[in-house]
Amino acid sequence: MIIDLNTHVWANLDQLGPELASRRRSAAAGNGANNGAQLDASPAAHERAMGCVDAAVVLGFRADRVGARIPNEFIAGFAAKDPRRRIGVAGIDPMSGDVLDEIEAAVGMGLLGVTVSPAIQGFHPAHSNAMRTYERCAELALPLFVTVHEPLTAAAVLEFARPGAWDEVARSYPSLPIVIGQIGHPWIDEALLLVGKHERVYADISGVAARPWQLYNALLSASSMGVMDKLLFGSGFPNHSPASAIESMYSVNAFSHGTQLPTIARSSLRAIVEKDSLACLGINTEVPASPTAREPDEVDTPVVEVIRVTEPSPGPEMT
Repeated sequence: MIIDLNTHVWANLDQLGPELASRRRSAAAGNGANNGAQLDASPAAHERAMGCVDAAVVLGFRADRVGARIPNEFIAGFAAKDPRRRIGVAGIDPMSGDVLDEIEAAVGMGLLGVTVSPAIQGFHPAHSNAMRTYERCAELALPLFVTVHEPLTAAAVLEFARPGAWDEVARSYPSLPIVIGQIGHPWIDEALLLVGKHERVYADISGVAARPWQLYNALLSASSMGVMDKLLFGSGFPNHSPASAIESMYSVNAFSHGTQLPTIARSSLRAIVEKDSLACLGINTEVPASPTAREPDEVDTPVVEVIRVTEPSPGPEMT
């Protein structure tokens, strides 16, 4: 089973707010047509990209201070069209005046978690308003997803994106599952320390999987710290596809070929890609395992399936 724990969908780019939408359009224009395609987070594009995974968590987004709002009704409606393969998560701004009402409404829509973006929403993770939000999430058994929408804009507050700021939250609500996006990039070691300290805190590999050298070093660090089991698979769609993220994971040992650099056990890589992340987070939903994603015996099979989807140029065989 493969669960993509970090995906996004929106009706139009303007739902991200004027500054973030402008930055994304500028970045796409400056990087050519291929990168421009990454701006397509439409429901149809999401459905096409998720063909190689069994299920995807779809994260909402709301940040009042930058005029960003992907309506939770939109996320819920999209998830409801394929409820066995899409898990909707509400975008909540803890600084909004109606936050608790928004959480109740999201639960009523069938959304199964909450996502926050402190750097963009402009609050310290342990802000008193935010703590009330987490308390309600813990009461309702709603896992909390922590995201950073890129590219960062001038309005984003970097200090609020540090993984260590979640230590107080995890101490205060030890039963609340928390997922730190992008392994806390650029503070990866800090995020690994955090997930190693708290039983219910995890990190997803979204974003980092698109930077192979950083991914290699992050996985080496996680292995040496004994926290590989706290890493969860996520692509960060539409910035990156799950197919490319899976390929990056299984190709990460290419850096060690012909060198004395250490390698990462393929069984450990497979454990991340195929972990039942929903069970880890207490999300109770039935997900059918697809023939492409299921691979009980042969370790190399998932890589072959990804190659069929992405058609990359051939490279050295991984061992």
